[in-house]
Order: sequence, then C-alpha cells, then structure tokens
Amino acid sequence: MNETTLLAQHAGFLPSRGSIMIDFVFVAMFGIILVLGVSIYLVRYLRMYQVHKWIQVITGIVLLVTVIAFEVDMRFFTDWEKLAEPSKFGSTTVHNLLYFHLLFAIPTPILWIVVIWRALLKFPSPPEPGPHSASHLFWGRLAAIGMLLTAVTGWVFYYAAFVA
Repeated sequence: MNETTLLAQHAGFLPSRGSIMIDFVFVAMFGIILVLGVSIYLVRYLRMYQVHKWIQVITGIVLLVTVIAFEVDMRFFTDWEKLAEPSKFGSTTVHNLLYFHLLFAIPTPILWIVVIWRALLKFPSPPEPGPHSASHLFWGRLAAIGMLLTAVTGWVFYYAAFVA
C-alpha cells in the first residue's frame, strides 16, 4: 500500500495513522474511565444508588453499541494492520500488545454485563444496600479494574500501532 492510499484510508481526527473509529474509541475510553470514576464516587461517598444504577446501565449500552460498531469497522472496513505497518515497534510487538490488550478487552464487557444484569435482578427498585451488596462490590470492583486495564492497554496499543 503506497503512502497516498494509506492517507486516503486514514480518516481519523487525531494526528496518527488511526482510522476515525480507532481514534474515536481511543478518545472515548478517557470519557468511559471518567464516567466510571464519577459513578463509583457517587455510589460510594454520596450513596446515590439510583444515579449509579442508571449511569452504569446507560454506559453499558453505549459501550455495547460502540464495541459492535468498532468490530464491524475493524472486520469489514478498516485494514488496521496496514495502518500500523509504519510503526517503529514492528509487527510482532504491535500484535503482542494487541493480544495483551485483548486479555482485558474480551472478558471485561462480559463481566460488566453480568454485574449489571445481576444488580438489576437482585437489588430492589429503587436500589439500596442489601444481601447482594457484598457480591456486587467484589464483582463491580473487578469489572472497574478490568475496564481501566482495557483502557490503558488499548492506549498503549494505539500509541505503538498508530503513533510511533
């Protein structure tokens, strides 16, 4: 692929080789982590259980739609490997970083769906602490850590593949 073709395929909005969808997800993860932190703060320190519930449900839906759109784009429209070819890290390192990222990026949304689903089933409406709280706290923390690690490993992969 020549430079003109590569630039024509690149339609991103950041100064990188990423596509618009890759750039969007890169930036969106900052927002997701911020919203997740605010949601945790609201429930932990201000006891705003209903607000926490709706932030998590809405964020979960937005993430599900975004992940589906991202996967469709990566599978059918964007040749990310061609965009990453000029990386100074080389193909092997870029692929290894992607695989490491996927260790978090695949199970985390599944875990988040399970945590939200179980919370919707086991907490009363409106939500308040109860018998499910300890389990929700454990699995919710694990899901939040997973989301943070998904974001951080995604940012590292993005830099290595599309910036360096």
